[in-house]
Amino acid sequence: MKRAQAEPLIISGARVIDPACGRDDVSDVLIENGRIAALETSIKKEGVKRIDASGLVLAPGLIDVLVKTGEPGAEQRETLRSVGKAAAAGGVTSLVISPQSDPAIDDPAMVDFIKRRGRKRAAVRILPAGGLTKGLKGTLLAEIGLMKEAGAVLFSNGDQPIGNAAVMRNVLTYAKGMGALVSNRPIEPDLCANGVMNAGDYAARLGLSGLPAVGERIMVERDIALCEASGASLLIDQISTGAALDAVRCAKARGVDVFCSVSIYHLTLNELDVGDYRTFARLSPPLRSETDRKALIEGVSDGTIDAVVSGHDPRPAEEKRLPFAQSSPGAVGVETLLSGALSLVHNDEVSLCEALRVMSTGPARMLGLKGGSLAVGAPADLVVFDPDCPWVCDAMQLRSKSKNTPYDGRRMQGRAIMTFVDGACVFNQD
Repeated sequence: MKRAQAEPLIISGARVIDPACGRDDVSDVLIENGRIAALETSIKKEGVKRIDASGLVLAPGLIDVLVKTGEPGAEQRETLRSVGKAAAAGGVTSLVISPQSDPAIDDPAMVDFIKRRGRKRAAVRILPAGGLTKGLKGTLLAEIGLMKEAGAVLFSNGDQPIGNAAVMRNVLTYAKGMGALVSNRPIEPDLCANGVMNAGDYAARLGLSGLPAVGERIMVERDIALCEASGASLLIDQISTGAALDAVRCAKARGVDVFCSVSIYHLTLNELDVGDYRTFARLSPPLRSETDRKALIEGVSDGTIDAVVSGHDPRPAEEKRLPFAQSSPGAVGVETLLSGALSLVHNDEVSLCEALRVMSTGPARMLGLKGGSLAVGAPADLVVFDPDCPWVCDAMQLRSKSKNTPYDGRRMQGRAIMTFVDGACVFNQD
């Protein structure tokens, strides 16, 4: 979707929060030529459109890492256009697209295709991730260097982990020479081959096979060891257990160049939300124990977790309206990412600045992007939101093509009112 040229604009009276510098005050923001031109207590300028945002919060636009779509290959699930609309409605201004498509994004031509298609069709920034291995099969290395030159911002095998340690070592060694960020999902393939939810007493009562938490810890510790040996940069994608988080925390303390992300669902829900076999709550990784959830929240507060993501994985009704063990894991989430994070703020589990940091500044720094900040001269990628607006999540009203959300029917508090990309308004709730 081609964005219109942004006119000069002043957004006045909002509570301005910039996690990049710790700013939190009431200010006016002047936008010119798609960038932040000034940020002051009061800006007077004749002939410039002014939006009164009193009572609202203005912050850097959110950056969502490793979002799945169905384009190319499964457009009935999601397209770049539909995911862009959902993202804009949720205050997300940049999406990193997972290479897990059909065909996979595993060569420079596919990276270029996603970039061009995104510029043409999506309301927000579309940033492709390249595949680590050919066809994401975990054996032959893909052309990481050429894909980086073509515009890939990180490299991943999607939600299929690289189980072979020798292949992972080669990937990290090669990526180190290219200055590329490698992402791997922490799942030990053999331990977790047949599980469908978190292993434990609750899974046993439901009669469902479990995914043991130790399977995640084993893969995290293996990848950290290989990362430390190679000197490469590593993102551990969607961590879900406290034990694995402790391993990341220790590695960071030793100076290992390791990052980690967590999905908003693993911060706001636990294994009990599976309830009476609710397939919308079947996720990958699975929802874990309440102890794990609290440990992950602590990881947000102490800075161990670098990015909170939506875990957006659209699945059509025919893949969810099945017995729990036969249904496909996954949930849509870009439109509810901000609201989910605000629930943590209202529950006094994290501060508003901490929540915004891991959804904007943290991902931007990890990926080396220019966004995630309200500094003068930065791109005017912004979200204006009402932190207290009450609403009920209705899956059928979400803008994603697929409607699979565990938040369906949940009472929410806080949502995006306006979203700007390069200073142009791409979403307006009113």
